[in-house]
Amino acid sequence: MSIHEECGVFGVWTPEPAGAAELCYYGLFALQHRGQESCGIVVNDDGVFASHKDAGLLGEVFTPELLGRMPRGNMAVGHVRYGTTGGSGRRNCQPIEVNHQKGKMALCHNGNLSNAARLRDRLELSGAIFHTTSDTEIIAYIVTQKRLKAPSIEAALCAAMEELEGAYSLALMSAQKLIAARDPYGFRPLCYGELPGGGYAVASESCALSAIGAKFLRDLDPGEILVFGPEGVASHREHCGKKPRRLCVFEYIYFARPDSVVDGVSVHGARLRAGELLAERHPADADLVIGVPDSGLDAALGFSRASGIPYGIGLIKNKYIGRTFISPTQSQRLDQVRIKLSAIEAAVRGKRLVLVDDSIVRGTTSGRIVGLLREAGAREIHLRISAPPFMNPCYYGTDIDSREHLIACKHTAEETARIIGADSLGYLPVEVLPELAGTDGICTACFDGRYPTPIPADTRKDRFERRLSEVISR
Repeated sequence: MSIHEECGVFGVWTPEPAGAAELCYYGLFALQHRGQESCGIVVNDDGVFASHKDAGLLGEVFTPELLGRMPRGNMAVGHVRYGTTGGSGRRNCQPIEVNHQKGKMALCHNGNLSNAARLRDRLELSGAIFHTTSDTEIIAYIVTQKRLKAPSIEAALCAAMEELEGAYSLALMSAQKLIAARDPYGFRPLCYGELPGGGYAVASESCALSAIGAKFLRDLDPGEILVFGPEGVASHREHCGKKPRRLCVFEYIYFARPDSVVDGVSVHGARLRAGELLAERHPADADLVIGVPDSGLDAALGFSRASGIPYGIGLIKNKYIGRTFISPTQSQRLDQVRIKLSAIEAAVRGKRLVLVDDSIVRGTTSGRIVGLLREAGAREIHLRISAPPFMNPCYYGTDIDSREHLIACKHTAEETARIIGADSLGYLPVEVLPELAGTDGICTACFDGRYPTPIPADTRKDRFERRLSEVISR
């Protein structure tokens, strides 16, 4: 088991129809690392919505012919998904679309509501009928309810935020407006920029703005709502400053792309610093430092610079394998790690290695990678992890949902090293994490159990799928 990516959201507004769907496509392409289960785009052509959503990668779902048939439009929102609440498949593809007497809406969500079960229970008891098992639909329902009395869609969203708990970065499109919002804790990143020919784009990461030539302006503040339209950009800050800032630190360690800047901090720089701190806290006598592609490479370079041990490439990743590749059956007895990674024997044979990776969950994947390097002739393998040990589940969007599956909850670092076959193991200490982010306003709950919000009673990722199955079986 490995840690899975977050979802990615993107939205674009232009003064005149200018191929909004294509801009959205290229923005999402830069965010593909955040979600590879499904994707979708909704384009607004003079108030008429056209959409396409399906399971799979962007290149599989959106062919050039399909993009060419979509209206040019002046607005679009899009999403790449890895499900943290609700099951996989086309049913839970985003954006979520709503047709209501108060107007149309398309909504994308990155994060996870910690009070999703309680909100859904209340909505169902009041007559709501859900078509998905995603918590994004819960947000859409509450915004629509608030719209009945609110003077505008942004006012409805502001009122809805009073009831939402947990992590949510949103891109929302109505018939006339593009709206972006970030939860009051700022768990998940969200930024915006200006298009060269006029107009604006919002994105989970700044790398997506660069992909379409947009000029990065700034990150949204936690709790902020931005409205994009002909009058420019309007900021609504009613929820700003009400909660302590708690950006997920794993954005720097793993989720975000190295060329992104999140809340003013370079992701590449943060990972270099993680490697430097690892070298200081857990030095090793070795011949070569290598990283596990892709997120372990920057930290490995940092370890090399701080330790003086040469940096090299010892593992190659097959970049043509997405989440949709055919998983080997048990009868084939193939190891998925071998399909995705291979060792460079000429680089590692006879060497004492420092192997840098971003995390250990169950230890199975780490053990297989260590095994690959042993088979290639590595003499020693000293594993260094650029994150602290996972000790707790996450309720804000990272796919860690049970302590029983976390190897660090059962074994010390020395015991884990023996289990996975490494000569030594060192984790990044939790107390140094603020040095990566340049602030102590980060969420470290999966490492230290300090949750910013109340813990939900039912924490199973498939809780809504289970409920649906129970209803069908009655």
